[in-house]
Amino acid sequence: MRRKIEKSDAEWRAQLTPEQYHVTREKGTERPFSGDHRVTDEHGIYHCVCCNAPLFENEHKFDAGCGWPSFDRPLVSGCVEEHPDTTQGMQRTEVTCARCNAHLGHVFPDGPAETTGLRYCINSVAIQFHAGE
Repeated sequence: MRRKIEKSDAEWRAQLTPEQYHVTREKGTERPFSGDHRVTDEHGIYHCVCCNAPLFENEHKFDAGCGWPSFDRPLVSGCVEEHPDTTQGMQRTEVTCARCNAHLGHVFPDGPAETTGLRYCINSVAIQFHAGE
């Protein structure tokens, strides 16, 4: 993974929409079913909206019925980081971009058993799809 990207709060605010900023920099969550959670056969890679780091492959996206994009694994080892999250009275595992520390979502152990058994539940405003990659 490349060198960490660090920007001031003002720089992030200038680059991102208010919703992107809230989710990625303030660890917010978009409303379920409000973003792009559809599963398609189109080949491509999802990149971090903050730093453009490649994070998830469309071929590993699945419909979890939760209202957020769900993937069974990151694109490559080390492209995301996982951290304990005990906010909101729950014990979860937060997923962040390894390159810029953007909050992406959470990972849960209830994904497809026939693959990894994991469900990376990612906010759609935190990622951008690049078709054909």
